[in-house]
Amino acid sequence: MKRRVLLLSTLTVLILTANGAGGEGNVPIQVGSRLELFVDDLLIERMSGVRLRLHPPRMAEKVMTFDQPWEGTSSAYVTVFQDGDLYKMYYRGSGGATGPEDKTVEVTCYAESRDGIHWTRPVLRLYEFRGSKSNNIVWMGEGVHNFAPFRDTRPGVPDSERYKAVGIAAGHRRLIGFVSPDGLHWKKASEEPLLTDGAFDSLNVAFWDSVRGHYVAFYREYHLGFRWIRYSTSSDFLHWAPGQRADFGHAPMEHLYTNATVAYFRAPHIYLAFPKRFVPYRRNPVIETHSSAGVSDGLFMSSRNGVHWNRFLEAFIRPGRNDRNWGDRSNMVAWGILPTAPDEISLYVSQHYRYPSSHLRRAVLRTDGFVSVHAGVPGGEFVTKPLIFKGSKLVLNYATSAAGSIRVEILDVKGVPISGFRREESPVLFGDRTAHAVPWKSDALGRLQGTPVRLRFLLRDADLYSLQFKE
Repeated sequence: MKRRVLLLSTLTVLILTANGAGGEGNVPIQVGSRLELFVDDLLIERMSGVRLRLHPPRMAEKVMTFDQPWEGTSSAYVTVFQDGDLYKMYYRGSGGATGPEDKTVEVTCYAESRDGIHWTRPVLRLYEFRGSKSNNIVWMGEGVHNFAPFRDTRPGVPDSERYKAVGIAAGHRRLIGFVSPDGLHWKKASEEPLLTDGAFDSLNVAFWDSVRGHYVAFYREYHLGFRWIRYSTSSDFLHWAPGQRADFGHAPMEHLYTNATVAYFRAPHIYLAFPKRFVPYRRNPVIETHSSAGVSDGLFMSSRNGVHWNRFLEAFIRPGRNDRNWGDRSNMVAWGILPTAPDEISLYVSQHYRYPSSHLRRAVLRTDGFVSVHAGVPGGEFVTKPLIFKGSKLVLNYATSAAGSIRVEILDVKGVPISGFRREESPVLFGDRTAHAVPWKSDALGRLQGTPVRLRFLLRDADLYSLQFKE
């Protein structure tokens, strides 16, 4: 079966089976009522005339220009997350020197938004910069180079530690932790480092994994001379297991400068990552004089366990036609994905690194729209592995052309069509919907829950992004 992407290794599938996901051989996959994305082929047993297709985001407006005196041309390492009805952003301000006698000072800055599109810098008056506290600086101590906060959603976490962060210690060989009651006033979590088995000179990220019930960290290391990614877990944020090196299967050795790994908020059992691929030996000859060699773009990959990754080889975010994005460290995806409309999600991308026009831009996708099972005009089909679901309706996220279509047939575990859900009984779906329940004439779908079934999808000039069984 031909594919344009690297698929999950056998070891990955075995690990998933042990965790209850199933899918190896005749062991059914317990999908229950959770949302499943087609970012990999875990659910798919066979395909004909279809493929997994990566969908780059649409680049939208600038949301932040790093033009304040405490910011500057090398402001970067952005993190965003939702906190109630407020969106919060943290980033490194740096590069703000105005002359040889003015030393660059790195600071951690804070911004907020109600919609993920319009962001403001609140005047916090916490730290003095050049004689004034009229700024949005929230940290100026150790770890400021790549200070990466998150809201801790672990049940029972003390209010005084509701927000946590990781950052690099002096020497780049230790990752240290921080805590805060409000996301603004920070202190070290401990004098002891959290991890010491990485290089850490990048945006390292950590967060509470609600599905697996522990903290996770994804951080920088070097492997065979390449910038690489490690993964570790902790039950208390202070004591971490030895890191495991990321496995990208047979993907080529390339520098992955950052990782931006998240548990996707709509399907938190799936890790999504947006590494910045760094190509150090290239320099775009048409751009104006640039202090460092190398060019960068953004990638997309996914994992079900944090170690074994399904990585698309083509770029998710290209530098594009703006020459200033062809510098050495532009096109860096921030940590975090935010819902910015009922049918869209947004990521944030650093652009024009090292230039006075350095800024952050919003990148937009349809909800769940990272990857689809795609069929062209000739049409194609795929059949899932045995699934055990919970619910009385099947909800699909799909898009077709005006002449395109999607039909779905339900089969028993042996591949025999089930009466009421045969191909000829399946409605022809067309249009562009992010959450559409298949309107079978039969109302007996709920009677099949708990019983292993297969789904057969027939597509023509269409994309299927995700599925979910619901009540």
